[in-house]
Amino acid sequence: MSRVGIITFLHNDNYGSTLQAYALQRVISEMGYDCEHLDYAPDRTEKIRNLLRSGNSPKLIAEGLRKRSVKAGQQGARDKSVAIPDFYARRMRLSRKCRNLKELAAAASGYDVLVCGSDQIWNPVWLNPAYFGIFVPKSVRRISYAPSLGIRTLPAVGKIRRIRRWIQDFSAVSVREEEGAELLEKMTGIHPDVLPDPVCLLSREEWEAISAPPPAGEPYVLCYFIGENEHYREKVRQISREKGLRVLEVPVTAEGYSSGFERLEGLGPETFLGAVKGAACFCTDSFHGLVFGTLLGVQTEPLRRYREDDPESKNSRVDNFLRQIREKGPQEMRTQGRNWLKENLE
Repeated sequence: MSRVGIITFLHNDNYGSTLQAYALQRVISEMGYDCEHLDYAPDRTEKIRNLLRSGNSPKLIAEGLRKRSVKAGQQGARDKSVAIPDFYARRMRLSRKCRNLKELAAAASGYDVLVCGSDQIWNPVWLNPAYFGIFVPKSVRRISYAPSLGIRTLPAVGKIRRIRRWIQDFSAVSVREEEGAELLEKMTGIHPDVLPDPVCLLSREEWEAISAPPPAGEPYVLCYFIGENEHYREKVRQISREKGLRVLEVPVTAEGYSSGFERLEGLGPETFLGAVKGAACFCTDSFHGLVFGTLLGVQTEPLRRYREDDPESKNSRVDNFLRQIREKGPQEMRTQGRNWLKENLE
């Protein structure tokens, strides 16, 4: 039996990251492969080293401190950071913990294939060579399943050179957005396939099967916001008034914890899915929030987190998904992704 490793984000306390990782491992395992995720949780030294060698902005440190501040001040955020590893322990296979490239190389020894993806692991804003699998020998085939670049404009020349060097030995390359495919081709000369996010590889019924029951009580509008924007909650209040719905919020930011809405705190991934599934309306600026709301048949109001003129705007993720789901539908997207994996894992 061939051994397949996957590397993606696992430790950012994000439901979308967690559930896309689950979906990809589940599908590959069901295809008959011995599959696990590399449990990459870089330590402080590794993070600083990568910040310097990849030319990333120091403002990433400030963003990390902001997230840690929310966790330090909110029990719900701390409960969430416990619930996600519990989900991994119950539903997925992870390698031993890897704090740096050397430990990744040791954990990946014996793999036949390394899959890089999905999520925004190839976003040049937080570029990291680990997510290009540079730690495995050339005897291990590397493929990418739908990583997102998350941008619409070319990054700095230095980052282009790094990406071109790290991707040259891949045997098959795919990305998640058409805009990302165009940028990657300009940077590397490689024309990648465009594939749906891993959560689209499972059907509505398969997601409902692992969802917890929805919150009890009166019908509700659910809000889940990754960014901070005062206009978000104005929209939620408007919907609440028009439809006569109570408001529930899954808080992420400091603003979310102080919004005054009834909060659903410390949810695990299954409970999050249940809350989305049971909503009469779902307001979100999250890419994966939009995808789950759509797949679960919930009326979903996607709110744009970024200005269109922001060079780091990630709105292309939302636009690409809405275009794909309109043109292909969930069944065709699911079949496309599974067929690509079957072909390129063999």
